[in-house]
Amino acid sequence: MIPIIVLSVIFFGIGFILNKNNAKYLLSGYNTMSEDEKSNFNLDLYLVFFRKFHLILSISLLIVATVLHFWINSIWSSIFLLLYPLCSYTFFMWKSNTYYNNISKNRKIITYGGVAFMSTITLIIVFDLSKTLEENQFLNHSNLIEITGEYGVKISKDNIKNINLVASYPQISYKSNGFSLGYVKKGNFITNKKKEVKLLINSQKTPLIVIITKDNQEIYYSSKDKSNQEIYKEMILML
Repeated sequence: MIPIIVLSVIFFGIGFILNKNNAKYLLSGYNTMSEDEKSNFNLDLYLVFFRKFHLILSISLLIVATVLHFWINSIWSSIFLLLYPLCSYTFFMWKSNTYYNNISKNRKIITYGGVAFMSTITLIIVFDLSKTLEENQFLNHSNLIEITGEYGVKISKDNIKNINLVASYPQISYKSNGFSLGYVKKGNFITNKKKEVKLLINSQKTPLIVIITKDNQEIYYSSKDKSNQEIYKEMILML
């Protein structure tokens, strides 16, 4: 909930920062216009739109993200928190053109280029999220075990020291090379004891499976669709 509240407050505050007196300093694009261009821009109506846009963005983000967080799950809330502002500002860039009395060709090119860039970034993020949020699945091979997907691993059976069920993974200080969105955590993370561990957490299911290698690497795994206990039994039988 902290990121939801912080972002909502920031967008709410932005709506009140800009006014007619400071627009020539703070409003990107407007502050570099010539006097002729400024006279061709309806600043008064734009400022009304600017404030209304950010207030609606702030309130709608707070309400929808909170509903998703408590009534669905934190994953959907986090995705909404990431994508909604991007989509909103893409619309904002396009809508801003309507406040020119006679928009120039260069201004149209800049705006359409910005909209295309924001749309491309949004699509890339959606694609990356869809790949990263795919479940890491456990596979049993003749001489190794594999956990597929993003940040997945292949471990030789000869290199496995122990496999256990644990209540949770260690307390994490930060990620060194990984992905974290809600309860989904994948990649390499540093614990509060300065030890690097690999997390492949696809769900909130407990207990978790921890695989400890002979070089003392710890891999914590939780399946999305299957029972962790059943996967654990399968791992034990294959050793």
